[in-house]
Amino acid sequence: MAGISLEGVAKTYPDGTNAVSSLDLEVPDGRLMVLVGPSGCGKTTILLMVAGLEEVTEGTIRIGDRVVDDVAPMDRDIAMVFQNYALYPHMSVYQNMAFGLKMRKMPRAEIDRRVRDAARILGLPDDLLLKKPKNLSGGQRQRVAMGRAIVRQPAAFLMDEPLSNLDAALRVEMRAEISRIQRDLGVTTIYVTHDQTEAMTLGDLVACFKEGELQQVGPPQTLYDAPANLFVAAFMGSPAMNLGEAELQQDPDGHVFVRFADHRLRVAESLLTARPGIGERAGSSVIVGIRPEDLEDAALVGEEVPAERRLSITVELREALGSETHLHCDLPGWSPPPEVVSVRRDAGSGPAEGNGRRSQLVARVGPRSRAREGDSLELAVDTSALHFFDPESGTRI
Repeated sequence: MAGISLEGVAKTYPDGTNAVSSLDLEVPDGRLMVLVGPSGCGKTTILLMVAGLEEVTEGTIRIGDRVVDDVAPMDRDIAMVFQNYALYPHMSVYQNMAFGLKMRKMPRAEIDRRVRDAARILGLPDDLLLKKPKNLSGGQRQRVAMGRAIVRQPAAFLMDEPLSNLDAALRVEMRAEISRIQRDLGVTTIYVTHDQTEAMTLGDLVACFKEGELQQVGPPQTLYDAPANLFVAAFMGSPAMNLGEAELQQDPDGHVFVRFADHRLRVAESLLTARPGIGERAGSSVIVGIRPEDLEDAALVGEEVPAERRLSITVELREALGSETHLHCDLPGWSPPPEVVSVRRDAGSGPAEGNGRRSQLVARVGPRSRAREGDSLELAVDTSALHFFDPESGTRI
């Protein structure tokens, strides 16, 4: 096994397109790192450079202690899993999984052992090993593609959106399978996706990209709870974080409020203590962020919610999901920055359309909420969980 490191790696195509800019990234040995970002942000290019299928314009790539910039793909000791499975249609499952080992002139007994061990790990029964790919379901084909990678016993796995061709139920099942297999095998893995749910549930580490530049890297919960900038805040999470332009104010008693239009929320003292930089910005403009789960139908809260923690909204669209309900709301004075709207569109996590217009704010409330389209409603805000960003640089305050 081996870790993967990229030092100052850049990729510029002959037409001048800058796909990746001076990237420093470390994937520790045995860990699964997810590269996430909108289409065209450079994540697949990074994967292909690690695999040796794209040349590095600048910088150095190491797999373990070995620099592999000039090493042929077949000699890098990596195995790739693609979104289109790339199975040979005329070969059986067994033959597909064994093909790479046969090309290495490996003894027949060792090939058989590895194929059957991989089939056991993946839950592929013996009778399925005799079938052709056309007779398999999408989930079975993806398992075979993973099996072909597992039998090689590589130093690292590289996975390029391997679940994108599966339906929703199979994606959930295969996410769990990939996580289990990677954990059991302990193989260093780089996994590319644009799906935030996959990034949050699969990765030991997540690296978020925008236009070829690394925005933030860390455990998935860190990116969710403490996004480094507006881009990460808008991209990570579904429904996405609500982000709007506001002003921080301070009253004579030292209490800090965030104000937009006629709304005024008091920032919790616990948040000001944990992040004193927020109070220091009193009197200036900010971007305030509210996660949908930090909004609740005030009628469902077991205590009286003070006015300084309430928002008055109009429900434009109700999505009942069983265990929770999403309310897409009109909130007068709530104005998302243009760059946030663009990020959400790219991420596929923007507010839904309701009554012919785009909703401004999303609340994830309890399933007992009786709110319906057109209702006026009071939302309770957890003001200890607010996020603040600089409107000029977009960085977290």
